Amino acid sequence: MRKLLLLAFLFCQLSAFAQKPLFDLVRWVNPLIGTHKMGHTYPGATVPFGMVQLSPDTDTIPYEVNGKYNKDVYKYCAGYQYSDPTIVGFSHTHFSGTGHSDLGDFLLMPTTGKLQLNPGTENNPETGYRSKFSHDNERAEPAYYRVKLDDHNITAELTATNRVGMHQYTFPKSDEAHVILDLMHGIYNYEDKNVWTFIRIENDTLITGYRQTNGWARTRTVYFAMAFSKPFISYGNKDYSKAQVYKGFWRKFDQSKNFPEMAGKQIRAYFDFKTEEGEKIKIKFALSPVSTQGALANLRAEVPHWDFDRVKNESQALWNKELGKVRAALTTKDDYINFYTALYHTFLGPTTYQDVTGQYRGLDQNNHQANGFTNYTTFSLWDTYRALHPWFNVVQPKRNSDMVESMLAHYDQSVHNMLPVWSHHANENWCMIGYHSVSVIADAILKGTYTGDANRALDACVTTARQGYYDGLQYYMQLGYVPEDKNSSSVSKTLEYAYDDWCIAQIAQKLDRQDIYQEFSRRAQNWKNVYDKSIGFMRPKLSDGTFKKEFDVLSTHNQGFIEGNAWNYSLYVPHDPAAMIQAMGGNKRFVPHLDSLFTMHLPDEFFADTEDITREGIIGNYVHGNEPAHHAAYLYNWTNQPWKTQERVRMILKKQYQATPDGLGGNDDCGQMSAWYLFSSLGFYPVAPGAEQYALGSPAVLEATINLENGKTFTIEAKNQSAKNVFVKKVELNGKVLAQPFLNHADIAKGGKLVFYMTGKPKK
Repeated sequence: MRKLLLLAFLFCQLSAFAQKPLFDLVRWVNPLIGTHKMGHTYPGATVPFGMVQLSPDTDTIPYEVNGKYNKDVYKYCAGYQYSDPTIVGFSHTHFSGTGHSDLGDFLLMPTTGKLQLNPGTENNPETGYRSKFSHDNERAEPAYYRVKLDDHNITAELTATNRVGMHQYTFPKSDEAHVILDLMHGIYNYEDKNVWTFIRIENDTLITGYRQTNGWARTRTVYFAMAFSKPFISYGNKDYSKAQVYKGFWRKFDQSKNFPEMAGKQIRAYFDFKTEEGEKIKIKFALSPVSTQGALANLRAEVPHWDFDRVKNESQALWNKELGKVRAALTTKDDYINFYTALYHTFLGPTTYQDVTGQYRGLDQNNHQANGFTNYTTFSLWDTYRALHPWFNVVQPKRNSDMVESMLAHYDQSVHNMLPVWSHHANENWCMIGYHSVSVIADAILKGTYTGDANRALDACVTTARQGYYDGLQYYMQLGYVPEDKNSSSVSKTLEYAYDDWCIAQIAQKLDRQDIYQEFSRRAQNWKNVYDKSIGFMRPKLSDGTFKKEFDVLSTHNQGFIEGNAWNYSLYVPHDPAAMIQAMGGNKRFVPHLDSLFTMHLPDEFFADTEDITREGIIGNYVHGNEPAHHAAYLYNWTNQPWKTQERVRMILKKQYQATPDGLGGNDDCGQMSAWYLFSSLGFYPVAPGAEQYALGSPAVLEATINLENGKTFTIEAKNQSAKNVFVKKVELNGKVLAQPFLNHADIAKGGKLVFYMTGKPKK
């Protein structure tokens, strides 16, 4: 009887799903997933790959206290924490899922009553302009956010286009209504982060200006244009900067009230209104990387009207178009929410970084014109090369080609002659390790999605990989490894450089550049130089050629690895798993070793000093909440027990992804965690981007169709699918049984059908 009821439920779900028009896909997305604890996502309004991310910020935690790093700030990488009881305001730029941060530009907050320019505190919000709120009065959708600000009795609604954030504030009757523009506010903020800010009152409804900051990006300037739907009756500001020795002859003016220019490092401005009960004041806030003139052009081009609902509907239509690239049938409502929220998260970035005219600020701090491509920024490459950019090669090939072109523009503007490592807003942050742009470029070239000059791209990869003063590369090139006594995280760097070098070799082979192919094929073998066969783990090696004596394979701190331990990182030879398995003793020794990764216990003491790793993201000793072992579950495919990949993947999907605000086991890392979920739910994964091959797993979908940009479709079907039937009896591609648990990208690109026959027993 239960089986019949389940089948009836699924039939109704799938019938309804099939009959719903495309625009209803947004109903499955919950932007609040990942906003609690470690997910570091934001719930606000944005469009696919949008330059504006208009979202609430819930606190003002500083980056440092008494000159030392404030650990509490880590919770606020996205500006919002679900557990917080107050909202400070709504700012226009945010990262999604990062483990470090910046941004939070141009915070707006509507208030009533006595003007307060101080944000107040969480415990005493009445001492400032912030407000208490309840999740009962909060709603988050793609391109739309709404919340009731209890202390001011104001309903705030947000929507956005690519370059314009639109606010709609419903006020009570008040003779003291205000909108505060806080240019001091920022994420990962500190006292001297603002280099300079400027506001110009163009008329009684239009304001322009800019903000220059020195943070994660040390020379970042953002310009804005802000338009009100109703004239303000007065305005002013307070400059909280330290007293300047020299003020010139500006001192002859009272610049604090109704003075049309505001300039300083620490400015909070305000705009006064009188409102009727239920009156809506709307604000259009446009950004530009180039100029206030560019911001005005963006505003007029994208939102030339005052119809809030029209912007919301048109922007949600953009989301429906992108979400419609994958039409999935799943078994439960939570599965639908998890799947389409993951798809949503993968389309948040990288972000557009150019005006409607194609102009953008370059790495050289000059203005450039993007000719024939869209310029993107926010490249969290240590994370996203693994699955996000490979995902784009399946569902967003044109955008990914433009992202490669953006990386090459970065290279052209770089005084270091290097491709991006971790870049945003015309800056290189140098965050994390490796030179993983080459992985993204190789994957796009090998899979045929990059449409530019492949030889030019290869030259940029080679020059980047030969830049000796970058992060231990001179030692790596001289010794064949990075020595721990000369450069920290040496094993991780050696392993990741070796993989990147393999990527370069693949491009060279395709382009018949044999000298480059030979050089980087040799470098790709350098992983062997940090493998200690006496203990069966990768291990830090010193410059004298000996292994580091004091060594703990479980610790994630000061052991030669970054954001991982020897257990996870020793499995990182994605470009040659067969050779790695052989070096580790073959199937007989390697399989039990890999088994134990998922079943042993990692005590808290071993990751206590690594803030990116928490208990929520760990299964056994496998750290899914961080990236280095994201491919590990698929390594069984290179052994005689591939059925264990199927079991492990389904277990990870179930344990690490939930349809709740705390549903992510770690930072979403600009979509990497979500891309892992999507690939794994569909039944295949790119273990080594740069190779055409995907490793097969165990799909969690009933059926899914990928609508390819070339007009073809690729369908995945799982017959006899259930929560218990996680094993694969056989796989057919276009009616032919696959002999090995692998799939080629070309088979997807030309369209077709992949059928998994599921069972409750492993095929040993």
